[in-house]
Amino acid sequence: MSALAESEQKSIRLSIAGMRCAGCVQAVETALRDIPGVAAADVNFADHSAQVRGGVEPDILRKAIQDAGFDAAVMEGLEDTSEQESLEQERYRSLINKAAVAGLLGALLMGGAHFGGLPTFGAPGTGGIWFLISLLTLGTMWYSGSHFYKGALKSWEHRQANMDTLIALGTGAAWFYSTVAIVAGDSLPILTRDAYFEAAAVILAFINLGGALEMRARGRTSSAIRALIGLQPRTARVLREGQEFDIPIVDVGLTDVLRVRPGEKIPVDGILVEGHSSVDESMLTGEPMPVEKTVGDEVVCGTLNQSGSFLFQATRIGRDTVLAQIIASVRRAQASKPEIARLVDKVAAVFVPVVVAIALVTFLVWWIMGPPPAFGYAFVTAMTVLVIACPCALGLATPISVMVAVGRAAQSGILIRNGDALQGAGKLSCVVLDKTGTVTEGRPKLSTVAAAEGWTEDTVLQWAASLEAGSEHPLAAAVLAGAQARGVEPLPVNGFAAVVGQGVSGMIEGSAALLGNAALMRQHQVETGPFAEQLQALAGQGQTPVFLAVNRVVAGLISVADPIKADSKDAVARLRAAGIRVLMVTGDNEITAKAIAAQAGIAEVRAQVLPQDKAKVVKTLQDQGEAVGMVGDGINDAPALAQSHVGFAIGTGTDIAIESADVVIMGGSLVKVAEAMELSQATVRNIKQNLLGAFLYNSLAIPVAAGLLYPMFGILLNPMIAGAAMAMSSVTVVTNANRLRLAGK
Repeated sequence: MSALAESEQKSIRLSIAGMRCAGCVQAVETALRDIPGVAAADVNFADHSAQVRGGVEPDILRKAIQDAGFDAAVMEGLEDTSEQESLEQERYRSLINKAAVAGLLGALLMGGAHFGGLPTFGAPGTGGIWFLISLLTLGTMWYSGSHFYKGALKSWEHRQANMDTLIALGTGAAWFYSTVAIVAGDSLPILTRDAYFEAAAVILAFINLGGALEMRARGRTSSAIRALIGLQPRTARVLREGQEFDIPIVDVGLTDVLRVRPGEKIPVDGILVEGHSSVDESMLTGEPMPVEKTVGDEVVCGTLNQSGSFLFQATRIGRDTVLAQIIASVRRAQASKPEIARLVDKVAAVFVPVVVAIALVTFLVWWIMGPPPAFGYAFVTAMTVLVIACPCALGLATPISVMVAVGRAAQSGILIRNGDALQGAGKLSCVVLDKTGTVTEGRPKLSTVAAAEGWTEDTVLQWAASLEAGSEHPLAAAVLAGAQARGVEPLPVNGFAAVVGQGVSGMIEGSAALLGNAALMRQHQVETGPFAEQLQALAGQGQTPVFLAVNRVVAGLISVADPIKADSKDAVARLRAAGIRVLMVTGDNEITAKAIAAQAGIAEVRAQVLPQDKAKVVKTLQDQGEAVGMVGDGINDAPALAQSHVGFAIGTGTDIAIESADVVIMGGSLVKVAEAMELSQATVRNIKQNLLGAFLYNSLAIPVAAGLLYPMFGILLNPMIAGAAMAMSSVTVVTNANRLRLAGK
């Protein structure tokens, strides 16, 4: 790979300050994408971050964002979030304080006007008092709304318009008009001499309060990331030169040997070198049952050691740990945009200029055709249109749902790697399953032990295990594990020999023993008739039978099988109940494939399919009009995973399969495939609800704000009510998105 290609793979995550609407997102993305060397830039309005890929230094990215009117800071993969949370709290308190100051002034002005505490506007001798109120309002507007006015000026410099533009125009016009009415009221029609200082103050109060509530609601969507980051301990107990001592996690090096005691979290990835324990991996896999770990087993950063104490050697540290990669994967997915979001971005980009145009038309219509005071009505309706049309809810509708859904999936051990997969998984009409390691456990196990007359099952198993102890055949491990599970100890074997493709032989306690298939038995003229019926039944079940013969007389039969996973049948039933066509594709022989498919409840089977042909099966189904999801765990599944509309990789499989997939199932359970599809459907429904609500809100609110209902019903929206409605629409969208946290529970 060239140096340039490598640089383009670099990913930098930035925290963006100052974004308040979909227009801001468009401005930041444009600023980033215009930088030479930036391959891709995605801005997430939900958590105010940007994911940038390319060969550009962070300082250049930050400068471009600042020039666009915002600020940015680089965020690390496993950073300490306490500082960021503290900053968010500070922003929240600032918004609350700004809302309180503006609200207090607005309440005093409204109360004074209602209860006669203020002089009549325009009355002789009252100009000084109202001029002081104007200055007080201006100071409050600067304190409570300077961030809006600065944002509007920056947008204007870049010939853009956003939410800040609308707020600045609406509140600025209210203050300016009211001040002109004080200074030059005699030049205005009598009926239009009025002040709107309280409107400017209350609008800012509601918008700041809405922003604070939205920030608090958005904070809940980051809980999955914070929980994952919190899994990594801050220190690790390292063993060096025969002594154990605690060091900061950043000082742990590769090949360091570390001690983990009961109840402690595992600090980095590694291989167990001494001791044994059970480890709770539920936060990573979603599986509640602890996993037994012995010497040679892998342990993963962030998982919880339950019982024993053990030593392990570090194999992956820092950003290379599984936990760090999971966090990076979740963040990439949360920042990515599904197809539906890209459409919304295009709409939002032109929304604000259109609103400004509508406000101008509203002003002109009321000024020309409105009842007296026409100018006053024209001014109020135009200002109301500007305030109520802020597209905050529209900008939040998709990213907030994506963020919540991806985080929710990660907590269940489902890693969704991009937004299109999140949207597409729920549209699948057909799911193709690999057999080994996907439908089945992928590890052969001892299934059946049958003894001939004069033998016991334990003795048959003992002799078989004794012979297999010297074998390297994959089935040997299953026989030995089965013997160990039953507490059967192997016997010494002399003269061991392996017969390629048939079995093994040796001398046990002075007797000639054979263990192998029917061909080996025929070669040594061993009669297997007593097990003929059982042999046929086992073959029909997809099991591999092996005979034991002692001194050329059959002594017993054992069989080994790759059993289906405990929940494979339930998973297939769940998919079929949802109307999904389910197929199993395998390179195994047809008898075994059909037997496994029957056990799992799969009706369609493609057997003896070569690895390179699995992708062709997927393509054929796609050509038939199916939306195909592929589930696999091996290298030979990678092309099919890439060919499918949505690829699901079983997380217990190889890195190549995982890298080829759109969704990674960490625990290896097929049920998670169904869960991912159901979560996808719930997310798309949630996004549509949010978009429908946002579009309906703006579609209905703008005409009402413009005064459409006034001629027939006398209904005219107050700008202050418009500010409250605009702010609460965003809170409603965020609250609805947070319902996804309960999906599937």
